[in-house]
Amino acid sequence: MGHSAGLRAGTRYAFSRDFRKKGYIALSTYLRNYKVGDIVDIKANGAVQKGMPYKVYHGKTGVIYNVTKSAVGVIIYKRVGNRYIEKRVNVRIEHIQLSRSREEFLTRVKANAQKKREAKESGKNVFLKRQPMGPREAHKVELKGNVPETVTPVPYETTI
Repeated sequence: MGHSAGLRAGTRYAFSRDFRKKGYIALSTYLRNYKVGDIVDIKANGAVQKGMPYKVYHGKTGVIYNVTKSAVGVIIYKRVGNRYIEKRVNVRIEHIQLSRSREEFLTRVKANAQKKREAKESGKNVFLKRQPMGPREAHKVELKGNVPETVTPVPYETTI
């Protein structure tokens, strides 16, 4: 038998709804406001076939460049060979969600600004760069009142 090469070939799991997430689409999906410049993740919803993105764009993150009544235009950079091509994809709002990719970065920027402000007031230097987690502190294991015990497996018994 030949291999299918249709538009939705190989999307059996990618476009299926999650466990216990089938049925009606939440109203918050439609009530969310999107603005030009928002960073969004494209995540196709199998329950809505209209305005569905092509399978290559599923899971990609892009920036909104156009907003219409029921859809948005998203700029995505697609890897083709050794370069990235800018692609403009029009997708209905059921198939996108606001990205959390910059969330940690923005909280870190705010925390660093606060630390800088406090350091300036107190006249101290503050180190703001992230550091990799170093090795754990050394410690001793005392044997006083901590007798080592030998662990042996319990023999298997049948009760037939």
